[in-house]
Amino acid sequence: MQPKTTYSGPVFDILGVGFGPSNLALAVAVDEHNAATPDSPLRAGFIERKQAFGWHKGMLLDEATMQVSFLKDLATMRNPQSPYTFLMYLHQRGRMVQFINHKTLFPLRIEFHDYLEWVAAQFEELVRYGAEVVEVRPVEEGGRVVFLDVVSRDGDDPDAVVVHRTRNLVIASGIVPTLPLGLQGTERVWHSSDFLNRLAEFPSDPSVCTVVGAGQSAAEIAGHLHDRFPRAEVHAVFSRYGYSPADDSPFANRVFDPEAVDEFFSAPPHVQQKFFHYHANTNYSVVDPEVIDDLYGRVYRESVRGFPRLHIRHMTAVQQVVSEPDRVRLRLEHLPTGEAVDLDTDLVVFATGYRPMDPLALLGPAASLCKRDSSGLLHVQRDHQVVTEGSVDCGIYLQGGTEHTHGLSSSLLSTTAVRAGEIVASVAGRAPGTGPEPTERRMSKGFSNVRS
Repeated sequence: MQPKTTYSGPVFDILGVGFGPSNLALAVAVDEHNAATPDSPLRAGFIERKQAFGWHKGMLLDEATMQVSFLKDLATMRNPQSPYTFLMYLHQRGRMVQFINHKTLFPLRIEFHDYLEWVAAQFEELVRYGAEVVEVRPVEEGGRVVFLDVVSRDGDDPDAVVVHRTRNLVIASGIVPTLPLGLQGTERVWHSSDFLNRLAEFPSDPSVCTVVGAGQSAAEIAGHLHDRFPRAEVHAVFSRYGYSPADDSPFANRVFDPEAVDEFFSAPPHVQQKFFHYHANTNYSVVDPEVIDDLYGRVYRESVRGFPRLHIRHMTAVQQVVSEPDRVRLRLEHLPTGEAVDLDTDLVVFATGYRPMDPLALLGPAASLCKRDSSGLLHVQRDHQVVTEGSVDCGIYLQGGTEHTHGLSSSLLSTTAVRAGEIVASVAGRAPGTGPEPTERRMSKGFSNVRS
């Protein structure tokens, strides 16, 4: 344990790792808490490894819309009067009337990203961008862990190690793109998360493009490539018979309600498994029906004209990927017959999903303080706090990676605003009241570099 006396910088009530939508919503909730309780404000800061705010920028396709209502923004479901709602953003941008006339609950993805950037800009002084957390050190006093020292490294100067001390740590480090086992990305083999960035760097117009996957991103990318390169063939490869429609019907959508988190958390394990079995089609490997209809219409029109460019290779698996200097050769297997065929393509995009980042790997020495359940997963309480050893007075909270305890909405926007408020309420209930001066709503000078 690191002795308390070695640290002379500020002590945070909340230090967040990652500054995507989840911890951005947390910054909003802290700000509103401090405005409502100026005599007992919370001091918050955030560490983000990116150089600037960004959220799935590689998939900000011009035509793509959000799959959740704009009312599930960073604040509305917790506080409709918040100055950080999507409606306030529209008002500030001068588009309120136009948006109302548009008659939609689902804004363009690029517009929602602009909203997130608009909010993030208002909290820029709370964030240390371009820094990566490398470990978390427990600080012991009198036999109890009273603080956590968060050690980060500057991306521009790997030798510049900085320590920040906190009473509560909130990990929202996001998700990690996954490629099929053993496959590495190349100049012609991409993951969908980096699609637009890699496409912008591609040296010439491709004549053959391939998209692997059966979810929303795969379908959107197939449509985008088909539009972008009107002379190119586009091959959509997936092991299902067809794209499966996302169930966004009103009753099924209630699985993303805040109340559903309570029901899931309190349910026995066999009932939780039924939750996932019954309602996985609300989120996993599914596509919006209008996108499916659009792709089918393209295939049908091309069949009428006799010039097919969009090829749906259903019930097909990729067995081998061979990268060559000027192409990628795919060995495809048609699953019903076992027939193998080689497909030469200029580029291949794998829309093969993500996995949660492992918080234990980030915690380093502090990981030993965290308890696990019978399945080896982190034991997380309803307030999103990890259960720790009895000698620990600090809080470690998770935003994301808690599907096993909090259900389908764990990594989604649906309950982000509510979850942020729950974490703030939990921290405020355990805070010793030693935050910043009452007049200081935000931490304008909160970060202080302390060498390890």
